[in-house]
Amino acid sequence: MTTTHASPALPANAAGTFLLGGDLPVSRMGFGAMKLPSRDWHGPACDPEQSVRVLRRAVELGVDHIDTAWFYFFREVSAHGLIRRALHPYRDGLVIATKVGPGRDPEGRWLEPADREALRAAVHRDLRELGVDRLDVVHLRRMPSQSSIAEPFAALAELREEGLIRHLGVSNVNGAQLAEAEAIAPVVTVQNKFSVLDRTPEQDRLLADCTARGIAFVPFYPLGGSGVPEHPALRRVAERHGATRAQVMVAWLLALSPSVLAIPGTSSPAHLEENVAAASLRLDAADLAELEKLTVPAK
Repeated sequence: MTTTHASPALPANAAGTFLLGGDLPVSRMGFGAMKLPSRDWHGPACDPEQSVRVLRRAVELGVDHIDTAWFYFFREVSAHGLIRRALHPYRDGLVIATKVGPGRDPEGRWLEPADREALRAAVHRDLRELGVDRLDVVHLRRMPSQSSIAEPFAALAELREEGLIRHLGVSNVNGAQLAEAEAIAPVVTVQNKFSVLDRTPEQDRLLADCTARGIAFVPFYPLGGSGVPEHPALRRVAERHGATRAQVMVAWLLALSPSVLAIPGTSSPAHLEENVAAASLRLDAADLAELEKLTVPAK
């Protein structure tokens, strides 16, 4: 079994836990760090003091899985820097998952996907910026121009063999690319775009495959990515539970599979509390049936 049900003494524990890679238990309610430096790739900047408070409060609420990436930055403020400032030295049991692959220049413009040497440099940079000797989880983030991920994933697998990475994951992949990576080294997480209003048959199959094989499925943009959608069905379900539409979207993800880890992100203390509280929201069969009408994939 890959899931357990921890005591919900802390709000983030209410959805139970997942055993990541067979040796890292994490609450299924985590936190995404993308929005800590700025609300969008191009600004405006967030208040770094508030972002630090959000991170510390997340851990107080029981969050023990933080998702970040070296390319989450705005001007001189980076998610890595905020995480280290807020939480270092890290308490036992706190899992920090990072991503490498894409490049951004100091002005924030996207660059070509990293080659082998650039990936090695990125991992060493993450080690320095996060202040650790080994990274818990490193995802290879596939860019749209990459049909194969074998070469870059092999570069990360070498760093895992060297002891600099504990576990490997992949991001923005299809089933064939996941199989390609698994032929090289074990994959413990798949991180893809997925939400109640953004779902495809291929992603459904990938989620089912991950569930069957004990691989964590970690949806990014769990709330849509550009603001919580205003949809009547979401509003009706939310009203029945005295919840918000965002909480319903997160609870729907957690109800799909015990392999789903939720990582909603925010730089707002109020939204953090709201998101984490979704771990205790239990949607019933009628709720799920109503929401299923929104998510039936096109044939």
